[in-house]
Amino acid sequence: MKYLVFPAKVKLHVKLICYGYLIIIVNLFTLPSFSQEHTQKVTEAHPNANPAPPSSTTKVIPSDSLAQTSPLLVESGPLTFSPLVKKVVPAVVNIAVLQDVPVKPQKRTKIPPSLKGTPFEKEFRQRQHEQRQKITEAGSGFIIDPSGIIVTNTHVIGDSDDITVSLMDGTQLPATVIGSDSLTDIAVIKVNSKKPLPHVQWGDSKKVEVGDWILAAGNPFGLGSSVTAGIVSARGRDIGSGPFDDFLQLDAPMNPGNSGGPSFNLAGQVVALNTAIVSPTGSSVGIGFGIPSEIVAPIVTQLCKTGFIDRGWLGVTLEDDNHHNGVKITDIDKNSPAYNAKIRVGDRIEMIDAQHVDTVRTFMKTVAIAHPGSILQLKIKRNKRSLTLPVTVGHRPKDADD
Repeated sequence: MKYLVFPAKVKLHVKLICYGYLIIIVNLFTLPSFSQEHTQKVTEAHPNANPAPPSSTTKVIPSDSLAQTSPLLVESGPLTFSPLVKKVVPAVVNIAVLQDVPVKPQKRTKIPPSLKGTPFEKEFRQRQHEQRQKITEAGSGFIIDPSGIIVTNTHVIGDSDDITVSLMDGTQLPATVIGSDSLTDIAVIKVNSKKPLPHVQWGDSKKVEVGDWILAAGNPFGLGSSVTAGIVSARGRDIGSGPFDDFLQLDAPMNPGNSGGPSFNLAGQVVALNTAIVSPTGSSVGIGFGIPSEIVAPIVTQLCKTGFIDRGWLGVTLEDDNHHNGVKITDIDKNSPAYNAKIRVGDRIEMIDAQHVDTVRTFMKTVAIAHPGSILQLKIKRNKRSLTLPVTVGHRPKDADD
């Protein structure tokens, strides 16, 4: 858990907004579980709920193209978001993740705070003698292709044993993981359906301005489909959750369970992947963060192609130089791309491919999105001389920090 400290000595923490249901299913073999009964009812009510096998072996790769600005579905006011909600919410899904957790026998039973004083407390105590329990966690996602490709957060699916996607009509479908990227917290899963599924398209987050309306959709507290509205209150936020932070700050209320859900512009296009909230309590205080679509869309396309993200790497350690233009090199990995390009410790990088480098974060992002094997032109200052050195981008190691 990460903390943000503000001037008035108020400690707020940034929380990933995935929510763990406190539905604990024990004694799976001797007692009928709620999830089994519920699944049976859903199957009876929806005979087509079981997934169909893929009709072909052709791999579906969704487009990462950002849509042109469309006519707004909500204008002048807005007096109501209803037309927008009706169009986009059918493509927003609930994601349930089941994980088997071993239970150590305890002399004293610990009751979760959320179960104390409820009808579930007695049943929980009775089932504590079992040696394994199955915990259900919940989050959100959205369908971006009618074939059943779904975008969510990596922290929603985690190291899952079983993933179930619930559609708006109550249909439940098992999902498989296509790929995930922990550095950006973006994941892609897939369900199979007998019929094309409702889906949404990407909007261009570069055109989103502070003050624009947005509609956030998701599954707060595991309650099911829900929407909230607000505005974009800031851009380019770095909340310390990862090396590539570049969030849109959203003031639409978000709560645990909204992770992985979309935020829409008024044309019904996805402009952000809802990921985190800032809160002293763990619930909404009106500040949420979403990953812009300009970042999410290409990563989703790459995950669908390869299942992982192959990022660029130069092998240098940097520090910001507040007194001069650019960033200063403080260390170079031996036999790294930077080492082979004759870059030296003490060099100051001022530009990459005609793009000014003002901070270490700018440099890291530019290198990370470069394809391994491509060549970057670095304009550096060495002592008082200006040099331009070509460097071939390498493959980022799993444990790399730069």
